Amino acid sequence: MDFAINIDPRAPLPLHRQIYEELRQAILSGRFTPGQKLPSTRSLAQLLGVSRATVTQSYDLLLSEGYLETIVGSGTFVCRQLPDELLHAVPALSKLSPANSSIRLSAYGASLNDNAFLRLPEAELEISFSYGRPAFDHFPIDLWRKLISRHCHASQEVLDYTAYSLGYQPLREAIASYLSRSRAVNCSAEQIMIVGGSQQGLDLITRLLIDRGDWIAVENPGYLGARRAFLAQGAKLFPVSVDQSGLIVNELKAGVIPNIKLLYVTPSHQFPTGAVLSLPRRLELLAWAQKLGVMIIEDDYDSEYRYGERPIPALQGLDQGNSIIYLGTFSKVLFPALRLGYLVLPENLVHVFSRAKWLADRQCSLLEQYVLTDFITEGHLERHIRRMRSLYNQRRQTLVQSLSTHFGDRIEIMGENAGMHLMVKINTKIHDDEIVKRAALANVGIGGAYPQYLKDSPGSEFIFGYAELNEQEIQEGVRRLAEVIPD
Repeated sequence: MDFAINIDPRAPLPLHRQIYEELRQAILSGRFTPGQKLPSTRSLAQLLGVSRATVTQSYDLLLSEGYLETIVGSGTFVCRQLPDELLHAVPALSKLSPANSSIRLSAYGASLNDNAFLRLPEAELEISFSYGRPAFDHFPIDLWRKLISRHCHASQEVLDYTAYSLGYQPLREAIASYLSRSRAVNCSAEQIMIVGGSQQGLDLITRLLIDRGDWIAVENPGYLGARRAFLAQGAKLFPVSVDQSGLIVNELKAGVIPNIKLLYVTPSHQFPTGAVLSLPRRLELLAWAQKLGVMIIEDDYDSEYRYGERPIPALQGLDQGNSIIYLGTFSKVLFPALRLGYLVLPENLVHVFSRAKWLADRQCSLLEQYVLTDFITEGHLERHIRRMRSLYNQRRQTLVQSLSTHFGDRIEIMGENAGMHLMVKINTKIHDDEIVKRAALANVGIGGAYPQYLKDSPGSEFIFGYAELNEQEIQEGVRRLAEVIPD
């Protein structure tokens, strides 16, 4: 068995006493549990490189004090019934002095050590309107398992390092073809880099393009996960308002912040409002970015799901000046545990991003890249998206109808024709946190939209995810909310 004990032959304390103290401390701290068998004196002596007599002397001390017991023919064990005075013993103080026991975090670490981190509805509640979670029970898991088995049996390459620093080449080719066909993205496989989900993509972009003190423009409200990544790098954030036509470009053109280096935007389905950036504003935004040399991050997180309308082409397809880094993920269309996303990079950034990705984690899971390649090239991805689009549309309609039935004209629904969530403004005098608490008491999880605002949150806005809930759960959840949010 593994048995880690620290001894120092150069220390003034005798070796048998050092072994005694280490074992005693391990027992008192619970590292060694009552009834646990210890190595024989011969085995432990060989492991520590000391004489058997030294270990025997240590064991004898522990036996005499009641820490250990022997069973003839079986060995030496931690005593199953420790003396009462040991059960109430005060834990030994750390060997570190108080001055050295607190670890000083870096600026990055300190930025994460606050109370305003990502907050989602409680998933363990009976009904949770948590956003960003797909319908797991409708994923073709048997097909996915079959594809995994195919590659586990076919090759040992999935166990090795890969030479593809940007990601598995056939997967990049499949993604380039899919994006060109479904999103009108203008790219080649050589511009695509596979990343460990969109959050790693944001982290890489920020670390490579932003120095501490640089300005990044963000939508207000906007995705908190992106904002936290930017702040962690020491960026300064400039909030840009959003209306029913998306980002208000005139606020950027006003020049209040003259040296914006990066802009983060969700043009095809603004998070969380659901607004779509209009074509005039798209052209206006691209002209502004090209004129000032600003790089745009286009986060296209769930644009596959549009209901009753034609798909909205990506902003990247309109770009003529290499001003956009396009960010996509498979977490919404497949499942979140598949930590595979992708960046579509301007050609002049591919080399440096490739090196940064190698330093960050060397490579994403090669087995999952093989499986996802087959899933896309054999047509399973687009068939799955079509099925989910129909399912989510039914659930969206159920949510809209239920909200209208129970709340009437007390609500305003935003972003109802796309995505996997709705943003709803409720006319109430009850504070957002109080509504969340009341909902939780009714076994319903709901998240307020105010954490997504950098400034000037109007309050009384909530994000309703509906993709993973069936129609009965949606109806019951809304009914319970109506009872805890009175007129």
